[in-house]
Amino acid sequence: MAHFLLIHGSCHGAWCWDYLRPELERLGHSVQAIDLPGAGADPTDRAEVTLDLYAQAVLAALREPAILVGHSMGGYPITAAAEADPSQIRALVYLCAYRPVSGLSLAQMRRLAPRQPLQGALDILGESFLFKADRAAKLLAQDCSEEIQAWQIASLTPQPIRPQEEPLSVTERSRSLPQFYLRCAQDQTIPPEYQAQMAADLPPGRHRVLPASHSPFLSMPAVLAQHLSEIAAELDG
Repeated sequence: MAHFLLIHGSCHGAWCWDYLRPELERLGHSVQAIDLPGAGADPTDRAEVTLDLYAQAVLAALREPAILVGHSMGGYPITAAAEADPSQIRALVYLCAYRPVSGLSLAQMRRLAPRQPLQGALDILGESFLFKADRAAKLLAQDCSEEIQAWQIASLTPQPIRPQEEPLSVTERSRSLPQFYLRCAQDQTIPPEYQAQMAADLPPGRHRVLPASHSPFLSMPAVLAQHLSEIAAELDG
């Protein structure tokens, strides 16, 4: 069985994995989820957060060799961690996530998308941003119950802008690791066709599709857990 380290996306925290964790554990896996610096309950001053700080937080959380799962923005921290030290990382899984292009920041990658669904959907709060409450449910979790949507929206915290403006150099340190992409076909935040583009160079079988919104860990945690378990089995194969 595998050990998973789950890394959240913008404005989220370790809490967003609460429905997925028990499903993975039921399949026999061990699971960690962390708050990135300045997110969730982490006390780091958001003005001090950098992409390197994200990478160091991911590496510091590794207590054994792990499969890193990065959601959305989380694709950048898991890749940055692999670039810094891949020794304890078994694989990188991009869950409807930005899979970095060398030399580009996340903000630059977002602007290269064929559509801009976040246009006008964010409140800029100085050096951070937050999803507008009246747009968040449709953008993030249109396939979830109203109860789950309300919980998700109430749990969101401001996202530091700085780490999303810092480019990442991608080398063989991360490229040499097994990589997988889980594309969400009903995503209203990152266009599914852009996700397909980011996964286009992966080997056959390493690009999977879920009929989900941007929050499959809330709308279909059992299905997502099964996909992750199959990825772990492939690595063990």
